[in-house]
Amino acid sequence: MADTDGPTTGELTPPDRTLMGPGPSDVHPRVLRAMSTPLVGHLDPAFVEIMDEVQELLRYAFRTENEWTIPVSGTGSAAMEAAIGNVVEPGDTVLVPTNGYFGGRMASMARRAGGGVVEVEAPWGEPLDPDAVADALATHDPDVFGFIHAETSTGVRQPAVPELTAAAHDHDALVIADCVTSIGGVELRVDDWGIDVAYAGPQKCLSCPPGASPLTLSDEAMEKVLSREEEVRSWYLDLSLLEGYWGEERSYHHTAPVSNVYALREALRLVAEEGIEARWERHERIAGALKAGVEGMGLEMNAPDDYWLPSLNAVRVPDGVEDGEVCAELLDRYDLEIASGLGDLEGEIFRIGCMGHSARPENVIYVVTALGDVLESMGADVDPDAGVAATRRALR
Repeated sequence: MADTDGPTTGELTPPDRTLMGPGPSDVHPRVLRAMSTPLVGHLDPAFVEIMDEVQELLRYAFRTENEWTIPVSGTGSAAMEAAIGNVVEPGDTVLVPTNGYFGGRMASMARRAGGGVVEVEAPWGEPLDPDAVADALATHDPDVFGFIHAETSTGVRQPAVPELTAAAHDHDALVIADCVTSIGGVELRVDDWGIDVAYAGPQKCLSCPPGASPLTLSDEAMEKVLSREEEVRSWYLDLSLLEGYWGEERSYHHTAPVSNVYALREALRLVAEEGIEARWERHERIAGALKAGVEGMGLEMNAPDDYWLPSLNAVRVPDGVEDGEVCAELLDRYDLEIASGLGDLEGEIFRIGCMGHSARPENVIYVVTALGDVLESMGADVDPDAGVAATRRALR
């Protein structure tokens, strides 16, 4: 007799965390409600209208007029791989940075796409130097230059982007920018800055669940994609095929993540309602209060003010404590998520996000209060009361 009893499981009850790590961030209630609306088919005329709206809203968030602006079905890494895997052809020379974890991922993807990777040297925790980039461009004359606009592993924002892109274009190189932790949170101007390809993730400053990830390409970049001599190695992420679905034809390519597109649409509507420049200003003001608080209690930021990244605050771990234990205690005691460092900065920094719906005064006061309490209980030389007072002053 067949066993008809399935596995016994309980209700789905994940903890209610306050998400102040490097992503995901807290999701706005309107976005969660959008995900629960009824499904339609991915070629339904109603969904086609939603696709059009999402593309226009993405152009607003990227500050671009690029026709080819879409959400890739997948996480931010899928958008990253779509950008690199389509633009980089076998035999291309690709110039990439060494100053963070995600520069290393860019290099790895470029190699898998058949590119020859050369690197711009810069220490972790520092931005790329425009002179060093210019020298590397002159030496290697690459086909593609990539950089990380907001490096999540170090808390560093790349300044002087137009200088980098102008130097790359002087050598006829296309520019790919990783904007995963900057879109919707810090100033980003794809067209004005001369960026040819930009990709992002929805789960950070857009405060949207992962699953549909922003990507935009200039006409010049798309021309390179469509004139490739060799097919893109990924069928699923081949933009010459996706053009049929996201372009005018709306022909079947794959089943789009309908609920994630709903969510992205609502998250982008929130961006547009707030106003993109007002949103950048909010992130800087709220993250500035967080920065004031951690410095007020006696901690140090990893990045100097000139290239501090408001959406991802890298804070030096004080002497006498272990970063993983602090993060675990914050989860256990306060249901609060922050993260440890990656790569060269593993064990040396806390990564505290201030992104999207999480970038609110009450969250910043909460994280400064909780972090100060946990650090003090572990014997670190901090002044939690001074940290909270500094945060409150900065928020006035």
